[in-house]
Amino acid sequence: MSGSKSRREAVTAATNYKEAGVPLDYKESPAASLFGTNVFGLSTMKATLPKEAFRSVKRTIETGSTLDPRVADVVAAAMKAWALGKGATHYAHVFYPLTGLSAAKQDSFLSPDGEGGAITEFAGKTLVQGESDASSFPNGGIRATSEARGYTAWDVTSPAYLLETTNGTTLCIPTAFVSWTGEALDKKTPLLRSGQALNTQVTRILKLFGHEKPGMVVSYAGAEQEYFLIDKHFFYARPDLLNAGRALFGAKPPKGQEFEDHYFGVIPERVIAFMMDSDRELFKLGVPVKTRHNEVAPGQFEVAPVFESANIASDHQQMVMIMLRRVAEKHGLVCLLHEKPFAGVNGSGKHVNYSFGNATEGNLLDPGETPHENAQFLVFCGAVIRAVHKYAGLLRAVIATASNDHRLGANEAPPAIISIFLGEQLADVFEQIRSGGAKSSKMGGTLEIGVDALPKLPRDAGDRNRTSPFAFTGNRFEFRAVGSSQSIADPLVALNTAIAESCDAIATKLEAAVTSGKKLNAAIQEVLAEIITQHGAVVFDGNGYSAEWHAEAEKRGLPNYKTAVDALPVLQQKDVLALFDKYKVLSPREVHSRYETYLEHYNKSVNVEANLTTKIAKTIILPAALHYQRELAEGATAVKAAGFTPETTVLKQVTDLIGKLQGGLAGLESATSHHGADGALAEAKHFCSSVLPAMLKVREAADGLEAVVDDDLWPLPTFQEILFIK
Repeated sequence: MSGSKSRREAVTAATNYKEAGVPLDYKESPAASLFGTNVFGLSTMKATLPKEAFRSVKRTIETGSTLDPRVADVVAAAMKAWALGKGATHYAHVFYPLTGLSAAKQDSFLSPDGEGGAITEFAGKTLVQGESDASSFPNGGIRATSEARGYTAWDVTSPAYLLETTNGTTLCIPTAFVSWTGEALDKKTPLLRSGQALNTQVTRILKLFGHEKPGMVVSYAGAEQEYFLIDKHFFYARPDLLNAGRALFGAKPPKGQEFEDHYFGVIPERVIAFMMDSDRELFKLGVPVKTRHNEVAPGQFEVAPVFESANIASDHQQMVMIMLRRVAEKHGLVCLLHEKPFAGVNGSGKHVNYSFGNATEGNLLDPGETPHENAQFLVFCGAVIRAVHKYAGLLRAVIATASNDHRLGANEAPPAIISIFLGEQLADVFEQIRSGGAKSSKMGGTLEIGVDALPKLPRDAGDRNRTSPFAFTGNRFEFRAVGSSQSIADPLVALNTAIAESCDAIATKLEAAVTSGKKLNAAIQEVLAEIITQHGAVVFDGNGYSAEWHAEAEKRGLPNYKTAVDALPVLQQKDVLALFDKYKVLSPREVHSRYETYLEHYNKSVNVEANLTTKIAKTIILPAALHYQRELAEGATAVKAAGFTPETTVLKQVTDLIGKLQGGLAGLESATSHHGADGALAEAKHFCSSVLPAMLKVREAADGLEAVVDDDLWPLPTFQEILFIK
């Protein structure tokens, strides 16, 4: 087997891997019977709580009203009994700090009884509030190191659940996380606040349409999670994957994704075993995962759930990321969630499907069969168009990370320019509105396949556009630019708040018009015509990958923030600060804390990668190249001594590449030694403009060496091994 010892051992181990354990038996425990078994949801609460307590909790969940504090003790007692009955020994307030990850402090149910024994305790006050160190998590300056107090607050609207491991079970309680001053230190708090703002403003419009008592409006989300699976032996043989989540070196494999044979192909047996196992665990947690398939790149896959309320969808998305990683380990695999773990093949996104509605009117972004006649839908669709155009920079900023920069703008992912794809039918309806009024809707008809035995298929009125970052897909919008490793909370907060502001503006105009005696339909026509005239520049149905679109977008005045460093300062713009402050989603101080935190995370991420690049190049790649250079030189000397003319082309090529590698390392070390003097933004600009290009020069030389160094000497597992051995 080729390669250095560690690479050779990794290839051998991956090739010879045998699935361990007992195969899952869905006949013994079918999916329907598994779903939600580890969730303290409404059905479990109905069975375990007194009727009045259950009604109180249900009312809070469905209407957003304040929970009666007297109910907390009753719920805590029932929750404890349920959890203990299922083997739980500890409970934890789970929260979502600005790292984008999940965090928790676990406490035992047991308390000493003073007589040498122990009792189980879990009171209402323990359920409702916990405490954690608010200065040890990223906070962007909200809390000094000496100011440590922070609180977790029970989120009644997101059900508690049991997290099982091989060594025990923990009751997990979703919570918000705030500082002692009441400021948000997490992802959940602003998401809940933005949901309230959306409900208030959308309800105003619904009442204009005659809905006197509409149900509470919530946003809905469903996040399609893309990820890579690789054998664990390759992962541990690659320090870059281990520490940075992406391969900082690696030549393009001879075969990549150009045959398009992996997309939706037959799922490898080892991978399908992993998928079935992870689905099973997610079913028990009430996560409604539905779709699974191979993605475009070799070694890349996707899992997608059905829609849920945005708050629960956000919590569930965190569980998905945790469970994918955890279950992968059981199958000798590692799940990579980085947006671009391997150069030369597609990266991974997290397409967030978004809509909003309520229990009484349903999905408010469902156009129906004849959208030109559906004035209510057109108003809400217009609100989305206005919001995305007005706050395009904000939507770009909330997906801005060092890792997503490697994916956005390539011909595999949406461009960094935020635009909307409406589809042929809706684009035509709004063009009619611009011209004076919508009179018709294009119909889809049926699709004739040309085979008598096959049924006629209903055809949608328009095609889809995979190059659009924000596309209408029938009854929802799909925000396709979100990164695969991100929490979906920030994009949802931005969408909820921006759309709330648009609904506020629309409701105010419609209310004034109706009050003055104007007919509602006439007022709606005026408002929608104004929206599509002033904000229609954001609508683009063409190829978002083309160079022509960049030029066209500039003419239209659409922002093009190509990097996270360009985009993050948008969070400090006056209109963004005013937006969040007006609707009490985030104060200017809270927004600034996120700006500082995300800049700091960018700097740390690139700095780690730069240090890794230097270390791997110096201690792994360069020694292998020098070894090969010495072998070639010794061989050439021996051939010359024997009276023959040595072939020195490869020796010269290797020598030149070693020189480029050493020169690149010198440049990288120089770049990393000059930063950090003028604040986080200046440091980020330096990392973006100087350090990343210097890293790329080192990589180019190293990848060139991989192509010529004797395969028996190359020390790192290659992409052709990592991506294709499963």
